Amino acid sequence: MSCAIEIFGLRRPELGRELYDFRLCAAEPHTRMRDGFFTLTDVAGLDAAESADTLIVPNRPDTDAPRSSEVLGTVRRAHERGARLIGFCSGAFTIAEAGLLDGRPAACHWMWAESFRARFPRVRLEPDVLFVDDGDILTASGSASALDLGLHVVRRDHGAEIANAVSRRLVFAAHRDGGQRQFVERPVPDVPDESLAPLLAWAQERLGEPLTVADLATRAAVSPATLHRRFRAQLGTTPLAWLTGERVALACRLIERGEGRLDVVAERSGLGTAANLRARLRHATGLSPSAYRRRFGPPTGEPVMA
Repeated sequence: MSCAIEIFGLRRPELGRELYDFRLCAAEPHTRMRDGFFTLTDVAGLDAAESADTLIVPNRPDTDAPRSSEVLGTVRRAHERGARLIGFCSGAFTIAEAGLLDGRPAACHWMWAESFRARFPRVRLEPDVLFVDDGDILTASGSASALDLGLHVVRRDHGAEIANAVSRRLVFAAHRDGGQRQFVERPVPDVPDESLAPLLAWAQERLGEPLTVADLATRAAVSPATLHRRFRAQLGTTPLAWLTGERVALACRLIERGEGRLDVVAERSGLGTAANLRARLRHATGLSPSAYRRRFGPPTGEPVMA
């Protein structure tokens, strides 16, 4: 719930506009939270969810206890009318209990994976990823990945520049792909000089250059195999996947800032050709460059992108 508030509920005067109309709602006027650590009071009833475009189901500690028919009915009706559903952590249990994840991919926290599979065998659980975006239903594995998924949603709704601004406000990494692994063997390196932070900062300043994984390994003074192991251990992804993701994010920002020439965007972001840019952008956002520009670019009057 706190992750949802941080991403979608806070006012952001630095952006000059509100991104979302956010409300909390609950089935009961007084809801005990976190094993009674605090109580949620004076929030709207479930009727507030009946007009929501996006319904977020937060985590629940009592995953084995059935949800009330009132809650499940609210979730089902939201889905039936075309609202986007988001499950954070064990919130995926509630969406699955409503029967909306059968035959579909989903993520949940690794601690609950066996229990989830046992209760919902028809759901295609992806236990090792941070989050799953399956169009109208999105699920995240845990608290940090809830922030990842939240920023992913902001990026889809408002573009990369706004998502970056929100991530800066959170002091949180601007982009972690949902396919990265949940469990990172060494979140904090045992040896300080093994940290990837200096290498990542160096590469981010040179995305337009023809950087390769071999170049990154040379810069880090390690073999490509060692670099691969460090990326897996510290970031849960591969050097190539990270580099491609950073380049696509830069391409999105360039388009949002008004650059209408595909070849220029491709060159400056390091994606090489307009054809590769189109393919990578569609894979990452589901949109062509022209559609992305119409949705997130500057007002009309700028050159139209081919």
